[in-house]
Amino acid sequence: MSQDIRQILANNIKNLRTQKKLKREELSLILGVDNSYISKLEKGKINITLDKIQLLADYFEIEAYLLLK
Repeated sequence: MSQDIRQILANNIKNLRTQKKLKREELSLILGVDNSYISKLEKGKINITLDKIQLLADYFEIEAYLLLK
């Protein structure tokens, strides 16, 4: 089950990033993480903290729960 949620989150982050025409490097600066973190995140290979989910939601101007929907 956690794999499904991780993949939903991964797809949503990648879709939002590409819609805004952001490079992974740019998103990594926003989150304060390494570029490889974004790559792994968008592939659903790692977990993300709630703080980082909120940072993403704030940046993309959406409610945080929508990243998991």
